[in-house]
Amino acid sequence: MTSSQGEPAQGTGALHERPVGLVGLGLIGGSLGLDLQAAGLEVRALVHRERTAERARERQLANRIDTDPAVLQGCGLIVLALPLDRLLDPPTELLAALPREAVITDVGSVKRPVLERWEPLHPRFVASHPMAGTAEAGVEAGLRGLFASRPWVATPTASTAPAALALVQELAQAVRAQWLCCAAAAHDQAVALISHMPVLVSAALLEAADQGGQAAGAGALVRQLASSGFADTSRIGGGNPELGTLMARCNQGAVLEAIRQYRQQLGELEALVERNAWPALQQRLEHCQALRPEFL
Repeated sequence: MTSSQGEPAQGTGALHERPVGLVGLGLIGGSLGLDLQAAGLEVRALVHRERTAERARERQLANRIDTDPAVLQGCGLIVLALPLDRLLDPPTELLAALPREAVITDVGSVKRPVLERWEPLHPRFVASHPMAGTAEAGVEAGLRGLFASRPWVATPTASTAPAALALVQELAQAVRAQWLCCAAAAHDQAVALISHMPVLVSAALLEAADQGGQAAGAGALVRQLASSGFADTSRIGGGNPELGTLMARCNQGAVLEAIRQYRQQLGELEALVERNAWPALQQRLEHCQALRPEFL
């Protein structure tokens, strides 16, 4: 599927045969609701609070929005757009409301524990992760085009039904994401390095600037002089604290290994500065300059 001018892809595949259900209308769920409606799909959404439902209706995040799990009946695909802790400990009433014939997928940023929890719970579960986001959260956060040209990763197992996987791929294509598959363990190791560990590094940068400025008696000046470079490198450290904590908790082993890798690199750079090894430092920075485009 393709589309022009940044619009979600229109299509007539299996995804369009039945409504798509969303459980949660925060950043990911709300953005999906907007894009899927723009792609011509009927979207139904389950939320936890009536106040959230009212605001979601005002924002037109789905065609039908309710706090009653019965809203999911008749859906062919249901996306669990829930925080990791709720995804790993799903309410009994949610489990009872999920149609056995529907395909169920999630958007969690850690995959191995999600698979361990959900594969025994539902015969058509597909673990997936759209690699897109902002620093915003909640019912006000959803926006159009969030997934365009961003990776949407699935981590199928030998038990994953091929037709279920194909339907989730169609979902990713409908919002113009880039589809790919890998093993859950490989996914968790990769996101620890490029997503989870950087949140902690960015947080450490913020605290280093704060405490270092105070120790030097220049706390106010440090803040006044901070500009776009500091804003870029500190952005994710100033994001959603609950999400950062959940990512570290649910992917602890891989995150700790990523921190060890980072500490080693930082130590080597520190040693170059201590030894006045300026040519060697420049060589390292030139290597990083050449390396960065491969990650963008």
